[in-house]
Amino acid sequence: MSVRVKDYMVLEVEHLAESATIGEAIARLTKSRHHGLPVTDRRGRLVGFVSAKELLRHADEATDSLGKIIRPGTYTAYPDTGLDDAARIMFRFGLRDLPIIDPEGRLCGILSNLDVVRSHFERASPAKADTLKRLLSERYGLPFSFHRGLVPIDRLTPTQWKVFEDELEGRRYELERGFAEPVLVLQKGDRWILVDGHHRALAAREMGLTQLQAFVLTCDQPQQFVRETGFERIAKEHHLVTVADIEIDRSSHHPLIEVTTQLIRRFEAGELKDVPFASTGSEKD
Repeated sequence: MSVRVKDYMVLEVEHLAESATIGEAIARLTKSRHHGLPVTDRRGRLVGFVSAKELLRHADEATDSLGKIIRPGTYTAYPDTGLDDAARIMFRFGLRDLPIIDPEGRLCGILSNLDVVRSHFERASPAKADTLKRLLSERYGLPFSFHRGLVPIDRLTPTQWKVFEDELEGRRYELERGFAEPVLVLQKGDRWILVDGHHRALAAREMGLTQLQAFVLTCDQPQQFVRETGFERIAKEHHLVTVADIEIDRSSHHPLIEVTTQLIRRFEAGELKDVPFASTGSEKD
């Protein structure tokens, strides 16, 4: 099924009235988390988009009407526009936000580049679940299936004994903004075995959340699924019962952060020759 803009756009759109003054627009934008806002007429129709840069250029004209400085028209999409098509528009023109209008031209939503990224995460997660389903079916000779739903964090049995503190911070950011992909859980009897998403689960617990979105794998013949899995053995070997048993490594960085930091240091030191595929600057443009 094709993914549409309406599946990911934000319905409650912060916007400015065309009749607002430049000073009022600056005050509104300063209090918001946006880099620009859509502008509508008195009937709610989209007439343009004003950026922070444009407002800065006219900051000394605070009492003038916003309608005097905005350029009429802007890039838009409809709720039924394909999400990938909307993403191409945003990429092609370097847009952070894309206003969404109805057939009458009224502003009805907005799509941000973060919404596009979130959609790719969510579309990637089912692929992970499908891969694990195939592996389990091959390993145990039983049929498995999966569904999406909420799982209780305090009942999850982890299979990873350590997480990195810096990575936890990133997961908190994602959770606060509804940006985190679902975790991956294997349900076996009354056990909820956490297969993927340990940083997300621990971050959610620290934030006081009690449930997480997850793709839950189950055996279609549960009475025959009795053999101990490798996930269960890992949990037993490392004495993991709940998410609270996961160790938080506060002394070192996540491997990806470590590698990135090393690369930055090399660039700062001018050691480009040591970085694979780095340009030496000898080639002509």
